[in-house]
Amino acid sequence: MTHLSLIPGSVAVITGGASGIGLAAAKRFAQRGLRVCIADLEAERLAHAAEELAALAARGKQDVFTFQADVSQPDSLVSLHDAVAQRFGGTDVLMNNAGIQPGSGVFGPAENWRRILEVNLYGVINGTQIFVPDMIARGRPGLVINTGSKQGITTPPGDPAYNVAKAGVKAFTEALQHELRNTEGCRLSAHLLIPGFVFTELTRRGRVEKPAGAWTPGQTADFMMERLDAGDFYILCPDNDAPRSLDEKRILWAAGDIIENRPPLSRWHPDYESAFNAFLKQPRR
Repeated sequence: MTHLSLIPGSVAVITGGASGIGLAAAKRFAQRGLRVCIADLEAERLAHAAEELAALAARGKQDVFTFQADVSQPDSLVSLHDAVAQRFGGTDVLMNNAGIQPGSGVFGPAENWRRILEVNLYGVINGTQIFVPDMIARGRPGLVINTGSKQGITTPPGDPAYNVAKAGVKAFTEALQHELRNTEGCRLSAHLLIPGFVFTELTRRGRVEKPAGAWTPGQTADFMMERLDAGDFYILCPDNDAPRSLDEKRILWAAGDIIENRPPLSRWHPDYESAFNAFLKQPRR
């Protein structure tokens, strides 16, 4: 059953919407008849994306709006919020999707850490705090979709700043959904999008062709729409390498590090390699 906010005439705002998962989601919204605003940093990329969206939108360019915004800057998102309100009357669907992944190390440059947290975590917090109060006040059905990551749940070694930011997005979105469902008269729900391996600018790393194990942004957006209609909070996306059953085992093992008092990130600890492989072969209880 189609979610009540994903209907013709509703308004969707997507940050990081000029490419990747954000643009794919914007296209799905436009195909359902929503009016769409995509926000991103680069004017040229926004213009190109707007042409693609206009070709899908019910009323063409009338239903598409672009805005240059930096999600790490609250004033920039206030300007975005006000511009959407003036153009379309308000927001029904907010997708806090903008993100960066330049790489990081535990003892990496402080500025690198700061930028990743400002965009990937504070971008979500800023967007929510600036848009959602008015979305609640409108009294209409609505959605807040925050793009997280499996790296924010199992926190694999190699990119700790990204992991910390996405773990924060998970915790924040859980708190947001609890707040929304306990707010009298609120008709919004929050959802955590947890992509698998998706071939985007963030994961391209010089590659021209999509790796066999990766999903396309379009596949991810299709899965997201299906699970939004189903009402899922945790939208745990598979990919061509990792079915849901494998993701579930990895998440359970990560939680087990605390329960079993194992070393952190024991999945990558040589002393636990055999135990983890044996765990993967066990049936789910």
